[in-house]
Amino acid sequence: MGDLVTVEADQAVATIRLSRPPMNALSAGLQADLAAAAAQVSDDPSIRAVVIYGGDKLFAAGADIKEMSERTYVQMIQDIKRLQDALNAVAAIGKPVIAAVTGYALGGGLELALCADFRVLGESAQVGQPEILLGLIPGAGGTQRLPRLIGPAKAKDLIFTGRFVRAGEALAIGLADKVVPDDQVLIAAREMAAAYAAGPAVALAAAKHAIDVGIETDLATGLDIERASFAGLFATEDARTGMRSFLDNGPGKATFSGR
Repeated sequence: MGDLVTVEADQAVATIRLSRPPMNALSAGLQADLAAAAAQVSDDPSIRAVVIYGGDKLFAAGADIKEMSERTYVQMIQDIKRLQDALNAVAAIGKPVIAAVTGYALGGGLELALCADFRVLGESAQVGQPEILLGLIPGAGGTQRLPRLIGPAKAKDLIFTGRFVRAGEALAIGLADKVVPDDQVLIAAREMAAAYAAGPAVALAAAKHAIDVGIETDLATGLDIERASFAGLFATEDARTGMRSFLDNGPGKATFSGR
């Protein structure tokens, strides 16, 4: 991993921080660092939840247009696959992931935020998919993850117009999960992550997998995934701990080991 993305751990919560000023444009180098960071937090059992953060000024203003403007069709086929792979690595982190969004999250920046399980926005944040204004469409998940999150009609409005969405509207349409004062974004995201980090890690990973994979299938297949995941958790120490704690002390009192 290079110096465009860093990983900072605070107990069980890791913060993946983008660091390519001034706009955190998703260059090829940043994409490689992002994929490496996703692999690092995924493989570290001491990390139980993850925050993605672009800094106190902005999250990420999208692709590197200067880098992209001279690319040919053949080159872009390869480039967009690399970008999708980097973002897919974030989406595949088997732990709760929260995007802490300040300033702008546009184009690929919003597509990165869509890879998280939750999005915390600052009050002055603005998000959008403005690719149509360049004669393009979103290419790193915007046409797929956005309609799955907020519905096809709302997603088409954002993608067809390229307009920016402020934090209040983002919350109203389900694109944001929480809106806080700008200087509280990282704090709020870390607090949310810490709450999830206290849970049973294996069960959380199973729940995330069942939801993310099951929603792409028919109901019967989704129920098969759920059933297998549910039964498999009876092999974990956390399940025994949780059920024993419930019987002895009532709900919500267990301390989980993550095993």
